[in-house]
Amino acid sequence: MSSPPPPKPASSATRIPKLTDPNAHQGVQIKSPISDYLATVVSQNSKDNPGANAAYIPELAAVNSDQIGACVTTVDGYVYGAGDIDVEFSIQSVSKPFVYALAIEEHGLAWVLDRVDVEPSGEAFNELSLDGKQLPKNPMINAGAMTTHSLIGEGTMTVEQRFEHIRKGLSKFAGRDLGVDEGSYSSELATAYRNFSIAYMLKNYGAIKVEPADVVKGYTRQCAIQLTASDLSSMGATLANGGKQPVTGEQVVSPETVRQVLSVMTTCGMYNEAGHWVCEVGFPAKSGVSGCVVGVLPGNIGMATFSPRLDEAGNSVRGTRMYKQIAKEMVLHMMLPPPPARTVIRRDYLLRSKEGEKVVVISLMGAVNFTATERIVRLLQARTAKHDAHTVNGLVVDARRVDQVFPVATRILAEALRRLRQKGHKVVLVDPDNRLLGPIGLKKSGVPTADGDIDAADDIVGDTSAYDSWERIPFSPQMLELD
Repeated sequence: MSSPPPPKPASSATRIPKLTDPNAHQGVQIKSPISDYLATVVSQNSKDNPGANAAYIPELAAVNSDQIGACVTTVDGYVYGAGDIDVEFSIQSVSKPFVYALAIEEHGLAWVLDRVDVEPSGEAFNELSLDGKQLPKNPMINAGAMTTHSLIGEGTMTVEQRFEHIRKGLSKFAGRDLGVDEGSYSSELATAYRNFSIAYMLKNYGAIKVEPADVVKGYTRQCAIQLTASDLSSMGATLANGGKQPVTGEQVVSPETVRQVLSVMTTCGMYNEAGHWVCEVGFPAKSGVSGCVVGVLPGNIGMATFSPRLDEAGNSVRGTRMYKQIAKEMVLHMMLPPPPARTVIRRDYLLRSKEGEKVVVISLMGAVNFTATERIVRLLQARTAKHDAHTVNGLVVDARRVDQVFPVATRILAEALRRLRQKGHKVVLVDPDNRLLGPIGLKKSGVPTADGDIDAADDIVGDTSAYDSWERIPFSPQMLELD
């Protein structure tokens, strides 16, 4: 029996396996550190459990108070979570912003604002808070939420039809069919004396048209819709995604409605703790007395936590702590300054041919918002000031790496390019997807595109394909500023 060959001497260099190496690990997926991070947050906040369950609703008072979970859903539908994220609970007041969104979609914002105001009340969620016009102060307190509930199908729907319409609407936000916790509904309705009194006062002031008892029954059933922290984070992600459900792709509500809802959530969503929330967490949220909290970081994530014990304001103690920790450690506060707008300028240089022809090239990338647009226009001014129409053969704006353009950018840039052409500058836009200006802006500017009207572009600055052979001269950073 032959002995195995002696081992080869170890190399001092780290061996990197080739893709074809049979000893290399193939098809092994790593576990996301995001889930591990959330598990750490949940573990750290499980060490104590202050507060108390909502005692005024027997069903909630009996819930296991040791449950705790945190979940995050991205705007493209990826879900990360830790702890009790699949435990079902009743949505309670977290239903309020979503039903508010449905009411705005049905009637329009102006119509809804004539019936429910948007001012923070500074009072408890179950106070009868009305403004000088006898309107509920905002849709996040019970008086405003019951009024909002009554607006759904006002004058056309029965109690059952209104609730079913709301249940289906919230299901669209979640991306799956949501049920009802009948035990929670019966338990809460049996002790809903304060809500009955608020509803009758609203009827007395003319704030609601529906019978008060029907409003309380429907609203209480709305609060008993059953879901998980995973569902709730998906609902938050739908708002973060401009009203489009990340998984189903359905446009549940419009971006304009989302803007209104998130604005009200920011100022009123956490009741009389809203000010502290905005300062310490820094993005829109809404809490419910079942112990759930939904948060929305626009354009990024929806987030949900669940822990039944509440503080004096009716917000989950450990849920609030987890939000504060995550917002601080992950730097999620929406008031923090964004990355510098100069990142929109990818490249900026002068091309010069052997014959002496000169072309200024400005290459853009990323998102073009107002701040980025101002920088682009300032750069256009600087470059055309240093190299006027008599010394430069043309200006090329390359927008192929631009992935998002705000409407304000389209208007301003179209006008800036139009003015350059009016002053005698020869301008070409390289934008095969027509993202930067859009059809209207492109027509207004009169600028030909190198991928569109190629003949017109060549007439202005020569054959753009020949630029590779030209000398490239980078501009000094100091040349950005105007003289």
